[in-house]
Amino acid sequence: MKRYFPLLAVTLISTAACQKDGSNSSAANLQFEFKFDATQPRLNNIGLPANIPAGNAAQTPAFRQMSVHYIELAPGAFTALGTGAIVYHAAETDKGGAMAVDFDKAPKAGENEVFAKINLKNVPPGTYEWVRASVTYQNYDVTFNLNNLPVVGNLNNQKGTVASFVGFNTYITTVKPNTRTLTVNDDKKQGFWAFETSFAPPYDMFNDIYFGEAPAGATTVVNPLFASSPIPAGSCVVTGKFNQPLVVTGDETEDITVTLSFSINNSFEWVDTDGNGQLDIYGDGVTPSEKIVDMGLRGLIPTWK
Repeated sequence: MKRYFPLLAVTLISTAACQKDGSNSSAANLQFEFKFDATQPRLNNIGLPANIPAGNAAQTPAFRQMSVHYIELAPGAFTALGTGAIVYHAAETDKGGAMAVDFDKAPKAGENEVFAKINLKNVPPGTYEWVRASVTYQNYDVTFNLNNLPVVGNLNNQKGTVASFVGFNTYITTVKPNTRTLTVNDDKKQGFWAFETSFAPPYDMFNDIYFGEAPAGATTVVNPLFASSPIPAGSCVVTGKFNQPLVVTGDETEDITVTLSFSINNSFEWVDTDGNGQLDIYGDGVTPSEKIVDMGLRGLIPTWK
């Protein structure tokens, strides 16, 4: 897959020193943090309210961490992808053959944690109405049922942790959803997931990691600017409008904090084979487990202070 961010822009960001600890302590910084909001509207790819499709079910996961690969500030609705102010771009690698996000080097953060800090002197002065954030990785807890387990029977309302990869392409050496490690050593396209069960004693002997892929093209990527500023298929560039435009003058003396509030409203979706509204996994080796189909975030509302 071709890289869809201009090489010049990537070079500029490399020299802009996107650091967690600014090298110039006397300068003001533009810093970013996450918020995971279960009450924000559940939107579809074009930014309209979306119900759960018939035959599917979904739940709102409990987020632990997330990683964003790319952040762009856009002045207006007609600003094409890559032509705004690219203020953050994480590391990439071609270890797997194609260019991919380097998961080993991807900064990860929980809610209200600053994950990126950029000297405001390196941000082009301007008025910005929109943010584009390319989400790469999500880590969260979900509930599920383990059914038809030999001897034991059914274990209902269990907890598990999902490591969800929704970026355009990610090179993964290993991934640790919770306490166990899965070795990958390969590129993975949008939709790859690893799922670790967290059974309590005496059933902890059954804990394991499972992995798979959501169908190609099924991951929701909210872009209200789909008509005026489209994004490439297979990317996860979520687009959101500031509640009030962000103005950068270049003369700032205090930090500006941008909160990227993502909608996690029923963002984890699967095919509900038995219609019970619960995620069912089967341990009899015969019955197919219900298939995960969508792990996309359901909207972005950026704010700043």
